[in-house]
Amino acid sequence: MYNLDFAAAHRHFQEWERLHPEDPFGPVSDAAAYLFFEFDRLKILRSEFFLQNRKFFSEKKPVPDAETKNGFEAALLKSKQLSAAMLQRDPNSERALFANVMRIALHADYLALIEKQYWQALNEIKEARNDADELLVKFPNSKDAYLAAGVENYLLSQKVAGLRFFLRMTGAQTDKQTGVAKLRIVANEGHYLKPYAKILLAIAALRDGNKAEATALITELAHQFPANDLFRSEAAKFNCTANCD
Repeated sequence: MYNLDFAAAHRHFQEWERLHPEDPFGPVSDAAAYLFFEFDRLKILRSEFFLQNRKFFSEKKPVPDAETKNGFEAALLKSKQLSAAMLQRDPNSERALFANVMRIALHADYLALIEKQYWQALNEIKEARNDADELLVKFPNSKDAYLAAGVENYLLSQKVAGLRFFLRMTGAQTDKQTGVAKLRIVANEGHYLKPYAKILLAIAALRDGNKAEATALITELAHQFPANDLFRSEAAKFNCTANCD
């Protein structure tokens, strides 16, 4: 998936589902492939999208692909059903609890970045973070779960001060440094979401004017996933000198 070979990713995830029909992590991983395909198609993970607030917080909705949206939502629903069944058998199933965090967070990403339904996305982001916090109490080595709090804190910290105050009053977390710290945990110790955390850290570094860190992170990703033209193009952009065209 991180090499942008989404067809192969779907085949792998769906084969896993065939072999492990009770595992909710199969369909939620398939949902992630649908979401990243849409991000790539709409050029959402490009640095300029996040660096220009008028683009990132724009109310202008991109045009989603209907087939992709249907596949995404079907995979999320299947994961939700399998997680519920697994938790009925074992209320402390780490796999089911983490699949739930992933499912809610992926849907929040879709709402915020594609549907532009920011208020609903905020509610789901808070839900994902609360579930992630509960998961980490029981399973502190589930490092990928820190991404939920990292994304919430960092992205909401980019809002203006008055709105941040209002968001905190609703229970949202808006601390930039906390967000970056959580993202670093995932980037250093995570597994499934480690590359995604590095993408977000690179964007955060670039927004702070730390071009060296941004370049190092994206260059590392470009080496790790050589088929990903996004990482290659972003690495070239970050390495570009002031004299580049």
